[in-house]
This record gives sequence, C-alpha cells and structure tokens, in this order.
Amino acid sequence: MGFPAWTANVSAQGTVKETTGSVNVPVSLGGQLIRPGDAIVADDDGVCVVPRLDVAKAVTASEARIAKEDANRKQLADGHLGLDMHGLRPKLAGVDYISYAEYTRRAGEGS
Repeated sequence: MGFPAWTANVSAQGTVKETTGSVNVPVSLGGQLIRPGDAIVADDDGVCVVPRLDVAKAVTASEARIAKEDANRKQLADGHLGLDMHGLRPKLAGVDYISYAEYTRRAGEGS
C-alpha cells in the first residue's frame, strides 16, 4: 500500500473471526480518545489526533504555516539574514560581531 505505519508495540495475538466487531465507535489508544471522523496525522516526530470539527481549521493553519515557511526560505535564498527577519538584532544590541578570521587572529595574539 505504500502507507507508513508506526508502532510502539507488536502484538502476536491473531484476529478473531467468530465474533462481530464494531464500526464508528470511539476508541482509546494510548490514553487518547479517538472518535469517528477524527483525523489522524503522523510523521517521524509523532502522531496527532485532530477532532472532526477542527479539521478545516487545522488544514487552514497548516496551509498558512507552509506559505510562511516558503516565504522565509525565499528571503533566506535572496540573502536576507534570519537575524533581521525575526527581529533579533535589537535583542542582541551590544554583542560584538566578529568574523572567523578576526576571531582566529585575536586568538593567535593571545598565545
């Protein structure tokens, strides 16, 4: 299927075919309640449950985050500094900025 799956445990217990199962009922996995229609989102960092009523809001927020990150990557590629993009320069007022060449020259003077 090409669908990635994650697990913290492996169960060797087989399925039971003599009894019926349940469909569209809430289940609890790892202490997290999951209701029918909830969206399960997973990547290498973890798994998240998005309640059904919040899926559209989560999609909108995700699209906004992707657009922001694309814009940031473009600014960085155009030579802008993250220091200025994120308004960090005022917070670092008084910090002595030196190049690596200057640092090694100063270090050589002290030996």
